[in-house]
Amino acid sequence: MTGILLVDKSEGWTSHDVVAKLRGVTREKRIGHSGTLDPMATGLLVVFLGRATRAVEFAEADEKTYIAGLRLGMSTDTQDTTGNTLALCDALPSRSELEEKLAQFCGEIEQIPPMYSAIKHEGKKLYELARKGVEVERKARSVTIHELEILSGSDADYSLRIRCSKGTYVRTLCHDIGQALGCGGCMSSLRRVHAGAFRVEQACKIDALTDAEAVDKRLLPVDTLFSELPAYTVGESALRFVYNGNNITAPALENGRYRVYAPDGEFLMLGEAEDGCLKTVKSFFMPK
Repeated sequence: MTGILLVDKSEGWTSHDVVAKLRGVTREKRIGHSGTLDPMATGLLVVFLGRATRAVEFAEADEKTYIAGLRLGMSTDTQDTTGNTLALCDALPSRSELEEKLAQFCGEIEQIPPMYSAIKHEGKKLYELARKGVEVERKARSVTIHELEILSGSDADYSLRIRCSKGTYVRTLCHDIGQALGCGGCMSSLRRVHAGAFRVEQACKIDALTDAEAVDKRLLPVDTLFSELPAYTVGESALRFVYNGNNITAPALENGRYRVYAPDGEFLMLGEAEDGCLKTVKSFFMPK
């Protein structure tokens, strides 16, 4: 079983829970996803099955869009409302003050990853250390906030729309916004609504995936991940070179990446053209 499955993850499920459920239903061992969602988060989880797992590395770099709840006046150890409260503040900013402060968080910013994260320090995950009351120094990371806007809210609770780069911690963004406003803040909810070429409206709930047939009906072909790239079909004479991983001549192609197909429509590979030569970036055809 090979393809991409879009799951609308429910609150309380971990991303690992979703993968484990799908392994049990499909008996497919090769399953991965392109971005973890915390148990409190809901929304789009892009899952890859079978040979499609070869595409995970490309999906991980995709931009993602979230709808997040921001609670001002509350700081916690996990940077969200599931954690222990560290401080409360009654002096809350106005909506216009919040809007003005959000502008400072657009573009490339620096984030210090939270202790409650899966990043490893000396072989141990940070959240494992945090649960033992240990805090270690973390290096700041550059991330990009492409869009950041208020959808609704007032007083302490707001709904934000965030379009961001790989590696962005929305919890940390909420925490940092609260710190910048002087009242503290944390994330009260999170829903992923977009990732790369996919949107949550295309996804199904895990409860609907009761057996392998139900999963198979929902699978998308792996080339949908690269739908924004131009397509190129190789000739019959070039097929054996592609199947052997060799470069082929393609003088008509402009430099860049392409979805490459066989004459019968089979998706062969993600290819890259450079100076009239087409080479394999990653192959997806079944071994011949």
